[in-house]
Amino acid sequence: MGETVRWRDMQTAPRDGSRILVTIRSSEQGPGAVDLAYWSKADQYGEGGWRSSDSTPGLIIQYAEPELKCWMPMPAADFDRMTMPSAWEGEDDGELGGSGI
Repeated sequence: MGETVRWRDMQTAPRDGSRILVTIRSSEQGPGAVDLAYWSKADQYGEGGWRSSDSTPGLIIQYAEPELKCWMPMPAADFDRMTMPSAWEGEDDGELGGSGI
C-alpha cells in the first residue's frame, strides 16, 4: 500500500461516481457518522450531489455539502488477511438455528 489512507477535505473528493467513505457532521439529529457515498450527476429532474451508496430509486438519501466534513478513499482489501468461516461440521439435524418450519 503506497499511500496512507487518511481523511481529506471534501473539496478534493472525486466527483466521478466512485464510492468513497464520508464523515457526516454531528447535528441536532445525532452524532457524526461514517457513510459510503458517491457523487451523482444531475439529471433532468434534479440536481447533482452526494448520495448514500445504499440509496434505492425513489428513496434517495442525498447529503447537502455542509453536512459532509471529510472523505477518504475506500480501503484496499487485504486478501492475505481475509478468511472465510469453516463449513458446518456438526450433526445435520435439520434444525440449525431454528425450528425448520
